[in-house]
Amino acid sequence: MGKGVPVSEAAPRLEPDAIAWPPTWPRVLDAEFGPPSAGEYRATPEDFQVAEVLDFVPEGEGEHLWLNIEKRDLTTAMAVRELARLCEVAPRDVGYSGMKDRVAVTRQWLSVQLPGRGAPAGLNEALAERGIRVLAEARHPRKLKRGVHRANRFRLRITGAAAQDPAFEARWAQLVERGVANYFGPQRFGPDGRNLPRARSLLARGWRKRDDRDGMLLSAARSFLFNELLAGRVHDGSWNRLLAGEVAILDGTASQFRAEAPDAELDARAARLDLHPSGILWGIGDSVADKEALVREARLPERYPALCAGLEQAGVRLARRSLRLRLGEPCLTRGENALWLAFSLPRGAFATAVLRELIAHPTL
Repeated sequence: MGKGVPVSEAAPRLEPDAIAWPPTWPRVLDAEFGPPSAGEYRATPEDFQVAEVLDFVPEGEGEHLWLNIEKRDLTTAMAVRELARLCEVAPRDVGYSGMKDRVAVTRQWLSVQLPGRGAPAGLNEALAERGIRVLAEARHPRKLKRGVHRANRFRLRITGAAAQDPAFEARWAQLVERGVANYFGPQRFGPDGRNLPRARSLLARGWRKRDDRDGMLLSAARSFLFNELLAGRVHDGSWNRLLAGEVAILDGTASQFRAEAPDAELDARAARLDLHPSGILWGIGDSVADKEALVREARLPERYPALCAGLEQAGVRLARRSLRLRLGEPCLTRGENALWLAFSLPRGAFATAVLRELIAHPTL
């Protein structure tokens, strides 16, 4: 399963799978607490704060200038374009690790290649005029690459009926103790899920990089399939435990191994969030999963044959993703008519996956 090879331009056209939107992916906590109360989480950019966490610091010399920035109400792409314009370089010469939300106050590193020259005079002041504050700067020999940050630290303000709900603290405590279902957030699928039908159409006629230069549509398709797999595991209660043949991922690492037959020790480690079950990110290659876990994965091409075949024909490599998240350094504080949540998540995880368990909101 999940095995295939790229095909030529003459590959047969695929008929798109029928997909209903919006999806009804189940929440974990509803079985115990019922649906959450309505709430707001991003009334202003200051209500949604994110700080990128790196595992290293710039070396202090080299042809790349690294800037630790704080931006408000700007996407990462906007900040990249502005930095490139002010430094008179192409946007491809500006590096970043992760894409950050627009309606938010976010901190992250950017790099810009400036061989043999310093930063333009007044760069920091010019950036500040556009809502980008430089917090620190240093030189480094290499460009900042995608996905090298370790985690993101969030601080979120919750208002509305959910903030007054006496069950909120209990819901939060369960997430801290049991972990969070690692759904891809709605931003992966675009406004009203529009990235997904675009991805279906592109894969049906044959994916080409010129039609999806950043791979956004491939990512939307794979994310949808993963969420469907995870939704099934949430529905039957197996999202946080190991099945026979499960590929387990060690918490906080990329290390993984196959559990042929889970035993008491592995079950105990899963219960204390030391390791997590995983799901497939569809593509070319042989799945390491076996037995019951493999049977669950094999249902995806049965339900969505065109999406799975299209991803294989596009040459995407199979990967794996944890089905569950541990909240790092969780903290809940109550303010006037509001709650503040603070927690860290590994890169690639979505704060909206946490929020959808705690509040009801149209965007979640």
